[in-house]
Amino acid sequence: MSETFSIAAEPRQSGPKSAVRAVRLASRVPGIIYGGKGTPEAVSFDLKELTKLWNTGTFQSHAITVELAGRSLRVIPRDVQLHPVKDTLMHVDLLRLEAGGRIVLQVPVHFINHIDSPGIKRGGVLNIVRHEVELNCPADAIPEALTVDLAGLDINDSVHISAIKLPEGVRPTIARDFTVATVAAPSALQSEAAEETPVAAAAATPAAGAAPAAGAAPAAGAAPAKGGAAPTKKS
Repeated sequence: MSETFSIAAEPRQSGPKSAVRAVRLASRVPGIIYGGKGTPEAVSFDLKELTKLWNTGTFQSHAITVELAGRSLRVIPRDVQLHPVKDTLMHVDLLRLEAGGRIVLQVPVHFINHIDSPGIKRGGVLNIVRHEVELNCPADAIPEALTVDLAGLDINDSVHISAIKLPEGVRPTIARDFTVATVAAPSALQSEAAEETPVAAAAATPAAGAAPAAGAAPAAGAAPAKGGAAPTKKS
């Protein structure tokens, strides 16, 4: 299960744009906590503290404990708005997590033991089909990431979701056994294979104008060979 982050929040006035602008001018990020049995709550977070969590790279797949007015709320980020130019945090929506509940979210995929892959050692390329996998998880067992062990994988081998160990109660939202990554042949080998194919095809096709093999019947409608007997004219 992923580590739980913790951050303090303050109640804020919701509604007018001027109130939201005032929150941002105070170096705070407005947000909403919703879901569960409670009513939506307008809150704000310290910009620096929230940015630290955002910069972990797994902010949206982490459970967060929000300390708000003497209460501890367990939430998970569901939507984050960034400034279109500065890329700073502008707004965050957080969903309450209740004991016994479930949640669907994208979980990142991490790859380990690259040096133990024979295919990669031979120059093969790790082709990542899914950088994230959508999972249906218990609210109290959200994995921080899925780990794929590349040891033993050779060129043209694939890793499917069935080969990845999932925590108890966690399941993919896609029912089929989809591909997560493959070890592809290096571009040099692919080029050689592409060049060999037309050469082999050309070798199997007779050159234009070549005489047919001995004993072979001429093609339908073909003219008789030079010097051959002319057809007998019927009287």
